[in-house]
Amino acid sequence: MDSTAIVLAAGQGTRMKSKLPKVLHKVAGIPMLEHVLNTLEKAGVKRKIVVLGHGAELIQEWLPEGIEVVYQWEQLGTGHAVLQAERLLQGVSGNVMVVCGDTPLLQKVTLENLQERHITSQAQVTILTAVISDPQGYGRIIRENNQIKAIIEEKDAKDQEKAIREINTGTYCFTADFLINNLAKLTNTNAQGEYYLTDLIKLAVEEGLKVEGFVLDDIQESLGINNRIQLAEAEKVLHLRALEKLMLEGVTIMDPSSTYIGCAVEVGADSIIYPGTILEGKTVIGQDCLIGPGVRIVDSTIGSNSQIQNAVILESKVGNNCSIGPFAYLRPGTILEDNVKIGDFVEIKKSVIGRGSKVPHLSYIGDAFLGEKVNVGCGTITCNYDGKNKHITRIEDGAFIGSNTNLIAPVKVGKNAVIGAGSTINKDVPANALGIAREKQKNIPDWAKGTKDN
Repeated sequence: MDSTAIVLAAGQGTRMKSKLPKVLHKVAGIPMLEHVLNTLEKAGVKRKIVVLGHGAELIQEWLPEGIEVVYQWEQLGTGHAVLQAERLLQGVSGNVMVVCGDTPLLQKVTLENLQERHITSQAQVTILTAVISDPQGYGRIIRENNQIKAIIEEKDAKDQEKAIREINTGTYCFTADFLINNLAKLTNTNAQGEYYLTDLIKLAVEEGLKVEGFVLDDIQESLGINNRIQLAEAEKVLHLRALEKLMLEGVTIMDPSSTYIGCAVEVGADSIIYPGTILEGKTVIGQDCLIGPGVRIVDSTIGSNSQIQNAVILESKVGNNCSIGPFAYLRPGTILEDNVKIGDFVEIKKSVIGRGSKVPHLSYIGDAFLGEKVNVGCGTITCNYDGKNKHITRIEDGAFIGSNTNLIAPVKVGKNAVIGAGSTINKDVPANALGIAREKQKNIPDWAKGTKDN
């Protein structure tokens, strides 16, 4: 059966104390709204309508293609929010799910089970519920003979109703015809003066239609994010899920409590992750790698059999059998081909390092193209910036760059050329040539003695 989802993301989220719209705050490296949209997609929901309000422009700039948008400029309740999508629902068949955009812990299987219960029970409304020890602040599920009769919001609940521990999570599955035909019947005659989506349950019951509930096994999934404390709680849950998934897929994580891995990160089997490692964004690690300790990798690809320790790698691509660190920094745009060594205290920026090349220590390589089997000596600097523009350095296959060399770009070092240590090179060096650019040594006898006498 076809499914449509309406995602509620119009709220201001004042308790977050942030300029950023609440649903764009990241959990495990991904905005919480993206978690919700991804889960809907995995659960087979192809059409997704997002209700925007506060921060609509920022959210709409971020939204992926194919997501439909409606606006709720006045926050007059969940029923009012869904009503904004009424025009887009015309002619819709099948089911319509309503999900909050601040519930990143919802899982695919939960939404699948919710839809299945809705279909098999032939209900007009199916509510995702949870039983919790402290239901304060949540709408309570009112049952008679185990059948759901209503949802009472906290501010409208009597003391006896407040004692009920089964709560509404804010996720629903409606039959499309029922939702479309009854949205306009909602009123705001309640303590909040808002249009409650939950009043549709009362309408369904009055019409003698079936209302079903599906109770969550893991109440953590129902967590809505309203402040930074809850954001941190959700982070822990998703963090643990990501670690457990990788370990079950054959990755060794030596100390999960000191390892941070985002939920979009992929790591190949038999790789070992040491303590103090942070893997973020859309990072992909190959098989049989040793990563850490003290490594941070963001939005980068690392080939198989590579070793990285005490390093930062941002938006870069690393080949197979590479060795990086300790204390190396790969900045955005860096590409290391296979069998490359980047040693201690080396910074690489927007450069390509060819197969089998080495930059062992204490060097800066920026805006450069290095061929295969190039050896860069200690203390080498590509001087790529003249104060106004960036320029390119090219070092061809087999070249040897002596220690403490300055390569003033734009400059080219030819194939198999050698640069003498301590040189400042500002002209091209031909293939197979020896390039030396330094002052001739001069010794002044007794100079130090005369200085001391004075």
